[in-house]
Amino acid sequence: MTTATPAQPDATVDRKPPRILVVDDERSMRELLAIVLRREGYEVLLAENGKSAIATLEREPVDILISDIKMPDLSGVEVLRAAKRIDQDILGIMITAFASTDTAVEAMRLGACDYLSKPFDVDLLRMKVREKIESRQLRQENVLLKREIGKDYDFSSIIGESPALNAILDEVRKVADAKSSVLLLGETGTGKELFARVIHHNSPRRNMPFVPINCSAIPESLLETELFGHVRGAFTGAVATKKGILDEAEGGTVFLDEIGDMSLSLQAKLLRVIEDQVIRPVGSTKGSKVDIRFITATNKDLKAAVRQNAFREDLYYRINVISLQIPPLRERKEDIKALVTHYLEKYSHEMGRSVKELSPESLELLMNYEWAGNVRELQNVIERAILVSDGNVITPEHLPVGMKGPSSFEAQVFDKKLSIEEYTKAFIQRYQGQFNEQQLADMLWITRKSLWEKRKKWGIPRGR
Repeated sequence: MTTATPAQPDATVDRKPPRILVVDDERSMRELLAIVLRREGYEVLLAENGKSAIATLEREPVDILISDIKMPDLSGVEVLRAAKRIDQDILGIMITAFASTDTAVEAMRLGACDYLSKPFDVDLLRMKVREKIESRQLRQENVLLKREIGKDYDFSSIIGESPALNAILDEVRKVADAKSSVLLLGETGTGKELFARVIHHNSPRRNMPFVPINCSAIPESLLETELFGHVRGAFTGAVATKKGILDEAEGGTVFLDEIGDMSLSLQAKLLRVIEDQVIRPVGSTKGSKVDIRFITATNKDLKAAVRQNAFREDLYYRINVISLQIPPLRERKEDIKALVTHYLEKYSHEMGRSVKELSPESLELLMNYEWAGNVRELQNVIERAILVSDGNVITPEHLPVGMKGPSSFEAQVFDKKLSIEEYTKAFIQRYQGQFNEQQLADMLWITRKSLWEKRKKWGIPRGR
C-alpha cells in the first residue's frame, strides 16, 4: 500500500519575489547592494549606467528602482523619469554622494519615495526597501479588491435577454469609456442606479470612487453643503471646515439620482461644477479643481420641466450629452423568468431557505402582471414569497392578493372608468403595502407632503 505524501500548499504556490533594479556606475556599490538585497529574498537586476537601466526597464517589470543620481551618461533623475513613463507605479530610491536641493526636489517630484546620501546605513536601506515593497503590494491588493467588487457590476449583473434590454446594453457599452455626462431616464424601479454602476465599473474610472446621491432624499437646506462642503464659520453651526461629497469623488463618478427634484438655485451651482470642474465650498471664495464624470437620473419629464421653468435649460443640455431610456419591465416580460430565478437564488441563500422554484401557475401570474413598480416590485414580491413560503416551491398563495387575478382597481383602469382623483385614491390603496412613501409619491408624480394630505383627506391609513 502506497502512502500519499502530505500536500505542502506553500511549496506549490507560485510567489514571485519582488524585483529590484540597481543602477550605479560603481561596480563595488552594485555588487554590495545585490548581496544585501538578495539575502532579503528579492530578485535583483543590475545596470552599470542610465541607458542600460532604461533598456532593462523596457524588457522587465520592476517593483523598485534604486539608482545613483550622478552617473556619466544619464542622471538617476532621468532614469526615474523614464521608469515612470514605463510604469507609473514603480517606486524609486535615489542614492548619491553629491546631494543637492535641486536634484532632491526633482527626484521627489517624480515620485522617488526616498533619498539617501552616501555613505548610508545598510540596515536603513533594508528597512526602506521593505516598507516600499509592502506599500506597493498593499496598493496592488487594493486595486485587485476593487476589481473583485466591480465584478458585481459587470454587464452580466443586468439580468435578461430581451431585445429591449439588449438594445440598451449595447448603448451602455458604447458610452462606458467616454467622459461625457449621461442622463438615465426611466420609471421608478427600473434599475437606473444599477445601470450607472455598470457604466462606472466598465469605464477607465473603475478603480476610483463611485458616489451615489439621491437628490430627493437629502433636505434642500442640507444638500448644498453635502455636495460642495463648507468652510468654518460659513453659517451658524459650521464649527469646522467640511469636505463635500463631490470632493470625495475626485477621479471617479458622481451619480445624481432624482436630479429633477433639485432646486433652481442649486442647479445653477451644479452647472458651474459640470462646466468648469471646480468646486467652491459654501462660504469660500476659492475653488478647487476636480476631475469628475456625472451620471444623472430621473423619472420625470425634464423637457416639460424646462418648459415650465422648473428645470434650467442650460443644465438639461449639459447633463443630457448622452441619454439612455431604461425600459420598464412590462416592455421586457421575456426577462421575468430569468429575474425570478436570480432573486430566488439570492434571497433563499440570504434567508437560509430551500425555496428553489415557482409553480407554473405562479409564473403565469407574474408574467401577466403589469408591474407598475418594475424590477424593484418584482424583487420585493419574490423576497416576500420566500419569507412566507413553507416549502421549496412558491405557489399562488404566497403571492400578493392583487396578483391572483385582476383587481377591481386594475379592471376599472383598463375600462377607463376612473377620474384622476379616483385613480389616485385607488392607486394608493392598491400599492401602499408594496412601496415606501417616496416610491409611492414618485409613481404618482406628487410630493410626499401631497401624499400625506391625500391620505388624510380620504381617511386612508398609512401602509406598512
